[in-house]
Amino acid sequence: MDLIKSLKIAASGLRVQGGRMRVISENIANSNSTAQSPTDQPYQRKLPTFTQVFDKEIGAHLVKSGPVKLDKSEFGSRFDPGHPAANDDGYVKTPNVNTLIEGMDMREAQRSYEANLNVISATRRMLARTLEILRA
Repeated sequence: MDLIKSLKIAASGLRVQGGRMRVISENIANSNSTAQSPTDQPYQRKLPTFTQVFDKEIGAHLVKSGPVKLDKSEFGSRFDPGHPAANDDGYVKTPNVNTLIEGMDMREAQRSYEANLNVISATRRMLARTLEILRA
């Protein structure tokens, strides 16, 4: 039945967007984390990935969370000579997390989550209506 298929597809979307929001939350939470010493690295931004898998049972492609990768962009730096992680010039490496980008990514993930939730709600209403028609 196609309605069950749409429920499973939307549920897979909910799962990956929930995981995506967890990774983004971790990035935001660590956006001000610095290293403990000048030789250590600060927090490195994480990037969620997605893969497509074919579900033979329902005959449709589903989305799954892939491996979480590390962002290879440059770390920032700020002048703070009193910090324990400051180098000889007084600069501390800061995480490569931009909270503005993380906020936009979070909003996109929320919208995708809501869209999948709306699909599930609409499908449940259609199934309920179908049962009502069959009872009459």
